[in-house]
Amino acid sequence: MARVFPSNRHSSSLSPSAPPDVPRPLRKPGPPAFRSRGTLRECFHYAPSGECILVGRDTAADLADIRRSAWMLGGAGCAVLLLGLAGGWWVGARALRPIADISATAARIANGDLTQRIRTTDTESELGRLAHDLNDTFARLQASFARQAQFTADASHELRTPVSVVLTQTQSALAREHPAGEYRESLAACQRAAQRMRSLIECLLTLARLDSADTPAATKPCELDRLSREVVELLLPLANEQGVQLEVNLSPAHCLANADQLAQVVNNLLSNAIHYNRPGGTVRVAVYCEPTTAVLTVSDTGLGIPPEDIPHIFERFYRADKARSGAQGHAGLGLAITKAIVEAHGGSIEVASEPGQGSVFTVRLPSAQHF
Repeated sequence: MARVFPSNRHSSSLSPSAPPDVPRPLRKPGPPAFRSRGTLRECFHYAPSGECILVGRDTAADLADIRRSAWMLGGAGCAVLLLGLAGGWWVGARALRPIADISATAARIANGDLTQRIRTTDTESELGRLAHDLNDTFARLQASFARQAQFTADASHELRTPVSVVLTQTQSALAREHPAGEYRESLAACQRAAQRMRSLIECLLTLARLDSADTPAATKPCELDRLSREVVELLLPLANEQGVQLEVNLSPAHCLANADQLAQVVNNLLSNAIHYNRPGGTVRVAVYCEPTTAVLTVSDTGLGIPPEDIPHIFERFYRADKARSGAQGHAGLGLAITKAIVEAHGGSIEVASEPGQGSVFTVRLPSAQHF
């Protein structure tokens, strides 16, 4: 609408859309001014001659459009919010489901079921890799408990025989009177059984100390060749008794080790080579240097070890064959102790064997010059 108010205030000009009751605005000097009347928005300006020109329009339709737009935007915002909440809940639940599976599996394992594993479908995500690593940890834990249970069962089995011998001999001696010679035989049998138990217990204590040691035993530079010669001289009577010839080839070699434990390594390997050799066989002991290691090899001309047994010979209480299992006083812990000592010194032990051709054990220890 538009309206012109003349300066004499008696007549005015109206546009066709202007209502007749438009009041004359108060004069204000300066640029055009604005006023609002209900839904009407008006702009007016006074000319220097005193005439007032007023234009305006009804904003009711615009306000209605704005309200409709506001309601539409509000509705769309609520819909987007609800959709976002639903999508966030779905994504969050999907993301947290692997964590719930991990927690549930860990709880079942904590209750004693070590066979449980986490289901993994996405192995590329962070949680997938975490689940894979946890499954590996659970597998190693299960294997460790299985070895512990087997170790306990084997130790109990090995101790049962000498204990049964002691009980049988003492019960027989106490049941009735015997000649003095029979008492001596019973005491000798009890002594042999007790010695076997003591040997087994000492081996078990050695393994326990090696397994639980937070820090390695005190080490110092050792002459591997001199130490090996001392062990050879110590076991020479045993070799003569078994009809086994000892051959040595000892070159100077120095390593950083605990002398007592290293002597036990040489003693275990050499005594095994003597015990499990053929009558009239040969045991060769060699010591030499490589660029970064001191090497000890013990070879024999015995029966050898079957290929299927080689991966297990360093396991506790494991015996390679029936002939070895019948060796008196040997519980199958010597090689396990040997490997534990060598690995505690940062070294390695290997075996090569062919049935009927004998076996070669090779020990490599870090050279003393590299410390």
